[in-house]
Amino acid sequence: MEVIIKAGPRPYRALIGSGLLDSAGELIGAALPHRNRGVIISDNAVAPLFAGRLQASLAAANIKASVALLPAGEPSKNLDEVGRIATEMANDGLDRHSFVVGLGGGVVGDLSGFVAATYHRGIPHIQIPTTLLAMVDSSIGGKTGVNTSTGKNLIGAVHQPSLVIDDVDLLKSLPPREFRQGFAEIIKGAIIADAEMFALLNRRQPAETTDLQDLIKRNVEIKARLVSEDEQDLTGKRAVLNFGHTIGHAIERAGDYRQFFHGEAISIGMIAAARISATRAGLSHADADAIRNLLGRYSLPTSLPDGVDRGQIMRAVTADKKFEQGQVRFVVSPAIGSAYLSSEVTLDDIDQAVAQI
Repeated sequence: MEVIIKAGPRPYRALIGSGLLDSAGELIGAALPHRNRGVIISDNAVAPLFAGRLQASLAAANIKASVALLPAGEPSKNLDEVGRIATEMANDGLDRHSFVVGLGGGVVGDLSGFVAATYHRGIPHIQIPTTLLAMVDSSIGGKTGVNTSTGKNLIGAVHQPSLVIDDVDLLKSLPPREFRQGFAEIIKGAIIADAEMFALLNRRQPAETTDLQDLIKRNVEIKARLVSEDEQDLTGKRAVLNFGHTIGHAIERAGDYRQFFHGEAISIGMIAAARISATRAGLSHADADAIRNLLGRYSLPTSLPDGVDRGQIMRAVTADKKFEQGQVRFVVSPAIGSAYLSSEVTLDDIDQAVAQI
């Protein structure tokens, strides 16, 4: 399967299928002719599983690639790691004719993309996501970045990849909790843009895997369309992809990026966004209940556990980069299958929703 993403200086392909990792060298060589040096950025959980196979595939295509490792987890997404890896690349002789491959989940993809965007002022980036969440979301659209002590993704760049390779066989390595969190972004895609997919997700069995390629393709198509209409996130069209994320990112930060997986935090954030949508956008109680029920059906959290500091969540909300000149930019859904960026949501609305989740 293939989706063409028309964003940035040139369109690029997202390939979705089985057995693609062992063909990656040929695919990358076709996407980046005349480039025979690169670096694979991965983490110490993913690299032992897949980096050797990727290096072998690249070598078969006469491409030499070293491996740069990150400690697994969100805390690694910082400027210190970017600087360390850039120094390794320079010491290894990589230059502006080289390229970067991100092999891992969203943390690896975001950081490797930022390295590619900034090394020698920009070199090509290949995304090979290894989680369901990264396949349907973070690997598409070119948003790269790292976190700071004051917020998530506050330092970054829009740098479109040259190729995305979604090998669904890699998902077999995921623990159940890691796999499940990917459905938060799939459900989000249905809420904001595809009511038919929302109904399909209710009909299928959560543990089913035979339709994964179709689900991934459908979500990539949604994101590709929105990114192509608003690559730099200036008009509000791309912003609808952030449904549930303003509060979700704040929940992640309140848990020190360790208590919740990204998809879990976004799931709770979508519950809060649905409450706000009922108040500010006319979302029906039936649709709000349907959102909660579907997230629960896929074993995703729908409320905050005891002991989470809601005040800390609100402090993180106000540091979110989705605020402009002190004004709240919040994505609401008036009905399942649609969403828009609202300027009518207040901090009091968010505070009340956070208090209720």
